Formats: sequence, structure tokens, C-alpha cells
Amino acid sequence: MTGRQSAYPSRRAVLSAGGALAAAVATAGLASQADAADYPERPVKIIVPFAPGGPTDIMARILGTHLGEALKGTIVIENRPGGGGNIGIGIAAHAEPDGHTLLITSSAYVVNPGLYAKIPYDPFKDFAAIAELGTSPNVILVNAKLGINSVADLIARAKAHPDELNYASPGLGTTPHLSGELFKIVANVEMTHVPFSGAGPAIQALLSGTTQVTFAALPPAHPHIESGALKALAVTGPHRWFDLPDVPTMIELGYADFITDTFQGFLAPAITPMSIVERLSTKSIEILKTPGIAEQLRNDGFEVLANGPDGMRKRIADEVPKWRDVIMKAGIKPV
Repeated sequence: MTGRQSAYPSRRAVLSAGGALAAAVATAGLASQADAADYPERPVKIIVPFAPGGPTDIMARILGTHLGEALKGTIVIENRPGGGGNIGIGIAAHAEPDGHTLLITSSAYVVNPGLYAKIPYDPFKDFAAIAELGTSPNVILVNAKLGINSVADLIARAKAHPDELNYASPGLGTTPHLSGELFKIVANVEMTHVPFSGAGPAIQALLSGTTQVTFAALPPAHPHIESGALKALAVTGPHRWFDLPDVPTMIELGYADFITDTFQGFLAPAITPMSIVERLSTKSIEILKTPGIAEQLRNDGFEVLANGPDGMRKRIADEVPKWRDVIMKAGIKPV
């Protein structure tokens, strides 16, 4: 037929387009390999969306030191606290996806979608998973001078003086905060929540007597427990911590299913070259599995996971709906 063009491309056009696509894929593959070979071209910034001194900061600094050596480059840890982690996570989400801006975050990443009406990132689309690094049980702490030596003591004090006790957390919607809210529900007590910009400031508030109770991840609290400045009443993991044998779990104390932890995950902005993501993942897992480093992290209060991208993606997929449900049941309205 003349004078009329077919709505479908000709076989020659398909072959030509296919050749162009194959060439583009091959070029992209070579570019990706080149990205990995030349990476890093300048200092790599790892954003920690919390104040210094918390578990995520501790993990980032330990991993960052060894990762810089493995990559033969410079790693810079940049703390960007605020908004329950949203500020730092948002900055990382919108960074150039070239592997030179990365994110090490905590459970706030999966909690915040259910806690805030609007957040500056999509937990499923805005990041490429690098590795699931580690996790820590949360711990219920009081100042050793307070005279509270057990969870039973804490409950009795809270019931006798319902307006007296303030509890600190690393921030609104963090797993320590949600641990505190869950504790109030199961123990039928009232305490006033005082959020801080990270675990470090929250623990300092407890040490100074500004607050009377703190729910925190174990790593930043561990040295203060060992020194005797803080009294650990219970851990919220499934079992007792190896070097705190006298500290019971909440389950042992009769609170079934009271398990909350804080994880640390390693992420890159979406569409970061896969070769760079894979290199970062491989090196990070090798570092975490090194016996001396694994032991150091364990002594600091971390259970090392050292899982690759699939493990991190699964945790995100599982925990975004999990924490959304907990927030709803606790009656916490999105802010």
C-alpha cells in the first residue's frame, strides 16, 4: 500500500533498534566497570542522620575506618541529625548517585514512613541496598543514683509518682521511643517522653539527671553500664546479652513478645552504578566478618549480621509495615 505508513516498525527498524540497544547496554556495562575501577575518585561521605555517639554513629565510624583502607580512599562521616533522622536520610536520598555520598542509618528508616505524614524519601525506591550491617537490643536504663534496681522497682515508682518520671529517647519514632511507649502500655504506667537528637544526647541527659529513665540501643550505653554510672534494668532482645549476664530480658520478666531492636543499614542513592554498590557490599561484609572487628563490634553491643543487599531489602520490606502497625496500635498519630 502506498501513501500510508504502517503503525508497526519494519523488521529492519527493529534490528537496527536492537543493535543500538545492545550497543547501549554494552557501553553502560563498560562504563559501570570503569566506575568501579576508578572508584573512589574523591573522598566518600557517609551521612549518619543522627548526632555523634549513638549506635549508628559508632557503627559508621568503625566500618568507615576500615572501608577507607579497603577502597584505598578517604571516608568522611558527616552527622546530619534532626527530624528523627529524616533530614539526613533526605539529604542522602537526593545526593548525586555516584557512590561518593552514602548513608548508614538505623531503624528510623523503616519507622518514619508510619510516623510522619510526609517524609523526604521513599523507603522502597530512593535507595539501593548495600548491606545489612548489625543490630542491637534496646536497653532500659536508669541513673545508678536513683535507687531503682529492677523493672519492678521502676513500675512501682512510676505508679506511686506518675508525674515524676521522664524518659529520654534518641528521637521521636526511634525503636527506643517505641520501646518506651510499649513499656508504658504493658506495665500500665505513665512517664513523659523527652526526645533528643540521638542516643548520645539522650544518655548524657540521663547521666546528668535531666531525665530519670532512658530507653536506648545497647552500644552507646554499654560503657556507662560497665562503669556503674547507669543501671541496666532489662534488655529487649530475645536473649540476655553475653557480657551482661545479670540483666534479664523483658520476656524473662513476664512480658511475652517484648522484643525490639535497632538495626544499622548501609544504603546508596538509587541508580548508583551497580558495580560500585556491589564493591561496597563485598568490602563491607568482608570487614564485618573479620574476627577482630566482629569481636570489637560485639563488645560494643552489636550483633553483627553482615548480610548483603538482599538481606537489607528484606528487612525494609518486613519492617515498614511492622512498625506502621505498632505505631497505630500505640495510638501515635503521624506528625
